[in-house]
Amino acid sequence: MARTEVKEAVNVQVTLRHTNNHREIEQYARDAVQVLDKIFSGIVNCHVILDHQKNDFEKNKLAEITVHIPQNVLVAKEAAAKYEQAIDSCVDSLGRQLRKHKEKLQNHR
Repeated sequence: MARTEVKEAVNVQVTLRHTNNHREIEQYARDAVQVLDKIFSGIVNCHVILDHQKNDFEKNKLAEITVHIPQNVLVAKEAAAKYEQAIDSCVDSLGRQLRKHKEKLQNHR
């Protein structure tokens, strides 16, 4: 009988500042962060902060993603015209940071 492991999804907390209830963008952020678990499986939790700035008309959507991994915290902040673009930029940046961290761990052993 084959054993199948069911891995739990990464615990993601989403905070919306200065904006109304946006379930779609909240779910988009949760789904986008789940991709990081494929790069580095040791993620403890993630916190996504989405903010709307009124003083900048072009890049007024801000995303900040904090990823907690054992003995380290990685942060990415991006501004864009849409929340989706800002979230994707943060996820790309965190992907690079996680790959670099994973490489350091493998070289250190």
